[in-house]
Amino acid sequence: MGVLNVTPDSFHDGGKYGSAESALRRAEKMAEEGADIIDIGGESTRPGSGGVSEEEELRRVVPVIRGIRKRLDTPLSIDTTKAGVARAALAEGASIVNDISGLRFGTGVAAAAAEYGAAMVLMHTSSRPRDMQQKTEYESLVDDVMESLRESVRKAVAAGVGEENIIIDPGFGFGKTAAQNLTLLKELARFLGLGRPILIGTSHKSFIGAVAEGPSGSRLEGTAATVAIGIMNGASIVRVHDVGYMKKIALMADAVKNVN
Repeated sequence: MGVLNVTPDSFHDGGKYGSAESALRRAEKMAEEGADIIDIGGESTRPGSGGVSEEEELRRVVPVIRGIRKRLDTPLSIDTTKAGVARAALAEGASIVNDISGLRFGTGVAAAAAEYGAAMVLMHTSSRPRDMQQKTEYESLVDDVMESLRESVRKAVAAGVGEENIIIDPGFGFGKTAAQNLTLLKELARFLGLGRPILIGTSHKSFIGAVAEGPSGSRLEGTAATVAIGIMNGASIVRVHDVGYMKKIALMADAVKNVN
């Protein structure tokens, strides 16, 4: 899954793809590099961010989805927690709703996904981005995250989403310390017990910088390590910024994992 942030303030690539044309060029490049899904987001969810209005999010993402759909057949995902944005994106041809709140901010996006027969990614977070990094205490990290995701799945199914259309994401970097992110990666296989495909989004995140020192732009090798480890531990989808580079990592990890 290639990341396409059409935002001015995302932590790694904010401002790079602010126009519909630059976003379209980036989408075409990711498709050429082997992206199986392109995930489009119009609201930064980096730690400390305050969010944007539904109108602004729609203004950012709808022209991009419309333009990509005219040129590419690659499946599109909309990264949003807003029902109106989800519904508009699905109407323009997106087929996945990626909810970083796991329906904690409301179940409207699940109703929209159900209406369109779309897939859903349900992610765990401890709170909204503005204060999630102040809420990193858990009784038992993996157990607590798994139980939260079980509840998210229950909510989605109750809203009409087919359980077979649900993907889970433990939420790396969302309400977790650097050490907790490492624990989630090490224990990722436990999430297979939820019976749903696992997506991980570790790309360039700060816990990588905490281990291999460096700002977001210098975390490529660390990201590659998390992608390989994640696949070996059960991840079915890896959400990344550097599609061409990470595609090779994924292919190699898959070859090792699946060897007879």
